[in-house]
Amino acid sequence: MPEIAAGPPLRVDAPARARVGPPAFDRPVPAGGYQWWYLDALDPTGERGVVVIAFVGSVFSPYYHLARGRGRPDAENYCAVNVGLYRPSGKAWCMTERRRGSITREATQFRVGPSSLRWEAGELVVDLCERCMPFGQRLRGQVRARPVLTSALDLELDGVGRHRWTPWAPLARVQVELTEPGVSWQGSGYLDSNRGDEPLEAAFASWNWSRVEDSGVVDVHYELSGRDGSQKQLAMRFDANGHSQIPKGRRFDLPGSLWGVPRRARADAPARLARTLEDTPFYARSLLAVDRAGGPALGVHEALSLQRFRRSWVRAMLPFRMPREWPASGS
Repeated sequence: MPEIAAGPPLRVDAPARARVGPPAFDRPVPAGGYQWWYLDALDPTGERGVVVIAFVGSVFSPYYHLARGRGRPDAENYCAVNVGLYRPSGKAWCMTERRRGSITREATQFRVGPSSLRWEAGELVVDLCERCMPFGQRLRGQVRARPVLTSALDLELDGVGRHRWTPWAPLARVQVELTEPGVSWQGSGYLDSNRGDEPLEAAFASWNWSRVEDSGVVDVHYELSGRDGSQKQLAMRFDANGHSQIPKGRRFDLPGSLWGVPRRARADAPARLARTLEDTPFYARSLLAVDRAGGPALGVHEALSLQRFRRSWVRAMLPFRMPREWPASGS
């Protein structure tokens, strides 16, 4: 596979440690578009982790996909809070899609059914009350994330500005307190947001993304392949002095997932797959280890194949993982 070019230098003129405020949960989302707010966190050993993603216009929703085939649907009719919980004893997954009548969006709060995200006293507070798939076990409790490093960067991913990425808190201190199942731990985390004016699969064929934290320094790598054959690579470092572009690093081909999704990572030291967290026909989430002189630096890696996602047999499987809350009557 040919190397991916780094592309032109980014224009970085926003304050590196901007005073982060509410995540603007009320930002308008165009019909057929999307926005998500993302949080991940790991405990110091990497044995425990959590990922929370709140969607307006759920990008992998089979219901949203069908609605787009009939026109330009209201993104607020396709909202969800996705939770992935990872422990030595196993993992849990939640993602119930909800309609406009079950959500509330304000500048400082986003409620989706019985779960919510809110900005409170300088931290993100996530209250969770969900059912896990496939057996309906309860997941209930709270995740709190206090930013340590912040950024006002707002970067385009596609070259034309229809898809944008905002790494607004590349490092955060996270407290996980769940009553169901009984889980309590602290660790380091990462917060960002993505938004788009069109479906992801309209612009991209695939991407690989990772964030790795090491002693208060966070490296984020994006490698994106466009449907038109274009390639784009972003490599950013965040630390107490601000943010900067860094070399794209060496490429490390990771083992493919069980479903055959290709995985690769960029890093300044040998990178290896420590554990697969999620393995689906079109997406893999993994624990990544970068072996530096002071020991392994841990992070989260994702590999996404939108070519796979566009296949009808893949979308037909998704309702088993992503149930939708339907109204009593009508639609």
